[in-house]
Amino acid sequence: MNDAYGEVQPGCGLTFRLDADTKALIATVMPDPAAQAIDEAYLHARLDAEGYAALHYLPDAVTPLLAHYNAGMAFEIKLAECVDASLHLDVSSDGLEAFLDITPAEGGAPVGISMVLAALAENGIGEGILAEAIDAAVAAGVATKVVVARGVPPVHGEDGRFESLIPEVRSRVPRVDEGGHIDYHDLGEILVVHVGDNLMLRHPPTEGKSGLTLFGEKIEANAGQDVMFSADLPGTAYAPDNPNLLQAAITGQPVVVRGGMMVEPLYTVDTVCLASGNIDFDGSVVVTGDVSAGMKVKASGDIQIGGIVDMATLEAGGSVVVKGGVIGSLGRKNVEDQHVHCDGCFNAAYVQQAKIDAGDSIFIDDMAMQSNLTAINHIRVGNEKRGHIVGGHVQAMLSITARVIGSPNRVRTLCEIGVNPLMHKQLLEMSKQRDGKETQLLEVSKLMDFARKNPGKLRPEMIEKARATAALLSADIAAMREEQDGITKKIELSQQSRVNVEQAIYEGVEVHMGSQRFRVTGEHGPCAVGLTPGGLELVTLDGG
Repeated sequence: MNDAYGEVQPGCGLTFRLDADTKALIATVMPDPAAQAIDEAYLHARLDAEGYAALHYLPDAVTPLLAHYNAGMAFEIKLAECVDASLHLDVSSDGLEAFLDITPAEGGAPVGISMVLAALAENGIGEGILAEAIDAAVAAGVATKVVVARGVPPVHGEDGRFESLIPEVRSRVPRVDEGGHIDYHDLGEILVVHVGDNLMLRHPPTEGKSGLTLFGEKIEANAGQDVMFSADLPGTAYAPDNPNLLQAAITGQPVVVRGGMMVEPLYTVDTVCLASGNIDFDGSVVVTGDVSAGMKVKASGDIQIGGIVDMATLEAGGSVVVKGGVIGSLGRKNVEDQHVHCDGCFNAAYVQQAKIDAGDSIFIDDMAMQSNLTAINHIRVGNEKRGHIVGGHVQAMLSITARVIGSPNRVRTLCEIGVNPLMHKQLLEMSKQRDGKETQLLEVSKLMDFARKNPGKLRPEMIEKARATAALLSADIAAMREEQDGITKKIELSQQSRVNVEQAIYEGVEVHMGSQRFRVTGEHGPCAVGLTPGGLELVTLDGG
């Protein structure tokens, strides 16, 4: 033997023989007094040198072989064997993909392409065979979950959708992101459309394209869900040559609503005073100047004021934008209570001794002094100007944010955050309404099912009406479910509500959240007040 195997005398008595019938490597030991002791490393080196390293090695045979050899006793044992490569096929549960596993050969025969094709055929797979993937796997001699056949997946139909043809149009649908936040924004000027202007395009659903499994079976595609224009979209009409195109039927303000878009009439006046009288308008109102003391402006849509609102009342079904400020009557004696209410957002440069109630959020650029502000979502004071909240009662469910809250002379300022109890009641009412619509949809579905099973029993116009009713009910139910989910999310988010201070907060400020109370002592820099495991606490922010 050579030096690679240690100092072993020639004729050591260990020989190897490959049995052609059993494909087993037999190790034979013949006693040789001159032989020196060997170990397992010696066996591996001998196998490699004699061309048997690729065989499947049997560790359990090593101990008795070495024991007999080193004891000088004759012995014969199977030390290794030739193992052919093997393959395994898995098919995905949807019948669209076949996965190949190849266990490499150990001295035996490799897997051939014909073997893979035969396995595919045995599994009934005749579609989507990937020849290049099979060639690569066989050439590598090993494979793990290699896709060797792929069917044709179905392409499900796209749901119908509405496309607004006026990108800047306002929406009456609340816009709160995943974190419950709304960016500070100026609603800007009221957009005006004219008769015949295109408003919104309805895209019908698509049918989709069926697929094919590896076994040649057809996979039906799901058709997209239809979406229908609401039956009540005031101020609009369908284009004469396209029933899917909604156009303006009047001059006014376009507003996105559930089920489409409507156009509200627009009323414009220079000022609201004794000369003009109070305004009560079914639509949106634009006042280019001021609203004088004691006057009232009521609109089912938005209200935009170009000047100042001085001890007057504004009520809007949409949003309110006041380019100047709002001066109210809080704390004044012998003055009729004045207020501003809107179902959407409120924007103003400043408010003083004013009572503001918004169904969405309140945004004030400069100051809120001795005012009562209530918003369902957020209150933000401060954009390009000072951003002070001084005195009054400020209430929002999700957040109150200002640069400065309170004043050095300890003016009492109450900030209230957290759940609005009316939301729980609203959620309950919506559940009842949705249950009613789902019951109606069930009845309509029964009628349509009867029509399918009994062709000719119902008039075509009745069936078409049932389909349209089902589509509208489905859309309403989906919208209500979305709104309920939104309210539920808001209630959850309200537990994380905060009073955020960007510059300073002073003693005299109180923060309430349900039964929890926190009174600010001293003066603090940037901070936040919110609920912690220990109750309401003030947390200083970086830089504070």
